[in-house]
Amino acid sequence: MFEAMATTPDRIALREAIQAICERFDDHYWGELDRTHTFPHEFAKAIAEGGWLGIAMPPEFGGAGLGVTEASIMMQVVGASAGFFAACSTIHINIFGMHSIVKHGTDEQRNKWLPPVIRGDLRACFGVTEPDAGLDTTKLRTRAVRNGDHYIIHGRKVWTSTAQEADKIVLLTRTTPIEECKRPTDGLTLFLADLNRDYVDVKRIEKMGRHAVDSNAVFIDGLPVPVSDRIGEEGQGFRYILDSLNPERILNAAEVVGMGRRALSKASQYAKERVVFNRPIGQNQAIQHPLAECWSELYAAELMLLRAAELYDSGQPCGTEANAAKYLAADAGFHACDRAIRTHGGMGYATEYNVERYFREMVACQLAPVSREMILSFIAERALGQPKSY
Repeated sequence: MFEAMATTPDRIALREAIQAICERFDDHYWGELDRTHTFPHEFAKAIAEGGWLGIAMPPEFGGAGLGVTEASIMMQVVGASAGFFAACSTIHINIFGMHSIVKHGTDEQRNKWLPPVIRGDLRACFGVTEPDAGLDTTKLRTRAVRNGDHYIIHGRKVWTSTAQEADKIVLLTRTTPIEECKRPTDGLTLFLADLNRDYVDVKRIEKMGRHAVDSNAVFIDGLPVPVSDRIGEEGQGFRYILDSLNPERILNAAEVVGMGRRALSKASQYAKERVVFNRPIGQNQAIQHPLAECWSELYAAELMLLRAAELYDSGQPCGTEANAAKYLAADAGFHACDRAIRTHGGMGYATEYNVERYFREMVACQLAPVSREMILSFIAERALGQPKSY
């Protein structure tokens, strides 16, 4: 099932260890959490107790010191579990969101923040997207103004996952007005701020799927943040956030490949078992061929994400490959979930077989963390030399 990535004894052992944890939480567990909109605390605790939240963190802080390639194997297995996208989103931010701190934080910050994140004692959310800026990150309006040894922050963020549960927020702000900057990417500053409810209002967004993990609109009104909670230099936040965004694309692609494979496995099994007109429906090429197409698309996406992960881990530029991996995986995963519904026929619409939950959760992967249209524009510019269109 994971032929392309788990190719060494250590990687196979990693895959099997994560599978053993995930298998403790079945479709019934995740279906009930989806129905009741309840956060999967037990699953999060199990992953943390296994030490896996620190898979890509430095060993000196309690992490495993492995690369994004190994983290991708882990998240692909999580995506292929009954938890699907909800399980991935439960731990996703802890895997990629701290990279900016690992690379650009001070020794004091790393010693203070990374060990509790790895232990699962501290949960962070990711505050970048804004309702008015969308994917045009340089136009964000959340403003941080320095006042002595603190910054005072006002603004709004949207689609902030796990903010109901989080203690901290990786917060991208503007410290210098864009009209005063030489480049639009200048003047942005990154913080790991307390999600202090005296100054921050977190409103849950009702949505189509992934009900076990909350998405939120975040309203910030005069949040005081110590200078000591600023990550790196003032005005360099856009550059720092890229250290989280590229691994985010790669890990999301790995998750979606795993999710697509779970949906495909469910469809394939049903096609072998469901008998109509005295023969299993999987004997019909109208069922076989679409499933075979899904297998091929998922494998191709896996190879691209593996290439992007290898580039990242070797310190080479990987933006184009990371985005291409996310694009290919999102389409392949969506096709697999759509085909799983169709293969099940009317029962695909019923909660009993879980594929409708998979489909609802997969829709989000076509939209976030970056749209397929923006990815195509990026690739056209960076890989093909076309003029910038956005």
